[in-house]
Amino acid sequence: MSVKETLNQALTEAMKASDSGRKIPLRLVLSAIKLAEVEKGRELDDGETLGVIQKEVKSRRESIADAERANRPDLVAAAEAEMAILESFLPKGLSAEELEAIVRAAIAEAGASTPADMGAVMKLVTPQTKGRADGGQVSALVRRLLGG
Repeated sequence: MSVKETLNQALTEAMKASDSGRKIPLRLVLSAIKLAEVEKGRELDDGETLGVIQKEVKSRRESIADAERANRPDLVAAAEAEMAILESFLPKGLSAEELEAIVRAAIAEAGASTPADMGAVMKLVTPQTKGRADGGQVSALVRRLLGG
């Protein structure tokens, strides 16, 4: 079953249970997926769908930070609940050790030695970490290991 089908099934279950706490974020992420499909002119594969979910999770993290600065615990709680629901559809994240092993292997495969080789390394690492690690975290690790 694809990630999108899993999301649709979860939405159906939430609607039957009248669970608006789950229904709202699921509808929002499915809407974001549909928008991305319209923009690309085709259905998204699972990796791209996971990318959209990850983008929505990141958006919730930013909302939490903004709500904390505004001293709005009610908004923080709502965004955290939505983020937890969306994260349940993402694969288990990579540990720091696993991520570093993937990056080191990509550096060796690309023959990279300087920060100028970062693009080649990222091209190898990104497909392996999509949906499992934050892109900013990955690029920072690549930069650090390349001595940048």
